[in-house]
Amino acid sequence: MELGNHLFYARKKQGLSQEEVAEKLGVSRQTISKWETGETLLDIRQAKRLAGLYHLTLDELIDFDLDVQEVVEVIERTSEAVEEKINWTKAWGKRYPILLQYQGTVNVERYTAKLELMLEELKRDYGYNELDTFLVLKDILAQVWYRRKKLQKEAGRP
Repeated sequence: MELGNHLFYARKKQGLSQEEVAEKLGVSRQTISKWETGETLLDIRQAKRLAGLYHLTLDELIDFDLDVQEVVEVIERTSEAVEEKINWTKAWGKRYPILLQYQGTVNVERYTAKLELMLEELKRDYGYNELDTFLVLKDILAQVWYRRKKLQKEAGRP
């Protein structure tokens, strides 16, 4: 997505008109329009002020993605009680059927034992609590996934 689109969607997300943004920044409505259509670029001072107006960091403003922003907001609004009600395997299984199928073919206990050792090692070495330990291991697995995905892409494999 281009910067102009990012600016447009970030403004819309805040429920502001071009006129309102222009007034708050001390520029014309046409200036806001030109930024949003990519006809002109705003300078760094204006970008910082715009990010503040939209309650975003400068990085978030530049990379603004409405879909990602909506997911982040849903996560922030979800209480622990609701989170505990969600069967994540079933929910993700709709998109990734393997999650609903592997239990009958994979030796889960074998992998569980290995993961338990890794979890205990993380807890011992870094003093993490139970939740933080799981989150760190999950994030490490995600990094491995993205690294392997990137290498496959670079090698021209799907």
